[in-house]
Amino acid sequence: MARHMNADYSTLRYDRRGYGKSAHHTGPFTVADQVDDLTSLLDGRRAVLFGHSYGGNVALATAERLGDQIAGVSTFETPLSWMPWWPGTTAGAIGIAAGEASAAESFMIRLIGQKRWDALPERTKDDRRREGPALVGELGALRMQPPWQADNITCKVVCGYGSKGLEHHQHGARWLTDNLNNSILACIAEAGHSAPMSHPKECVDELIRPHFDG
Repeated sequence: MARHMNADYSTLRYDRRGYGKSAHHTGPFTVADQVDDLTSLLDGRRAVLFGHSYGGNVALATAERLGDQIAGVSTFETPLSWMPWWPGTTAGAIGIAAGEASAAESFMIRLIGQKRWDALPERTKDDRRREGPALVGELGALRMQPPWQADNITCKVVCGYGSKGLEHHQHGARWLTDNLNNSILACIAEAGHSAPMSHPKECVDELIRPHFDG
């Protein structure tokens, strides 16, 4: 997505604790701890935040904590796992049930399918498996209680979903739009949950540009 952004803006990308180059992090993995990390990385700079999936909760919780420092937030298919209507059969729920040792593998197989998982290089599979503790920690905590309060988020929020997204993700985006103070709903046509990778330009146009175009 960053390559589709205006060159006048700087883009900050990072690996959440427990993932990628931050896989060595031992936690804790609650949203509040993730907000600590992002707040430190922003270092007082004003920003628009984009959060895909779980990252949307980190972005919203950061906006709640930092107030006017956050100019806007965009989310895409953010899980509202603490809601009573959120299904217990999602990829995340299956990953948690599998336990730390198998969580990430179970999650990925549910997300991309057995055939695509089997085709991945062994090194990639091992990298994903090492992310099990982070996945269980953060998604388990997310099911316990909301990590932010809608009334405390005052910046503009663009709530995105894909037209091919699962029903609970679409419903979640609509719930956010209905319950946040200053929000709009955006649909990425012909996209599923991986839209930031499969439809990066559309995500920038529909989810990010509204914060800069007035």
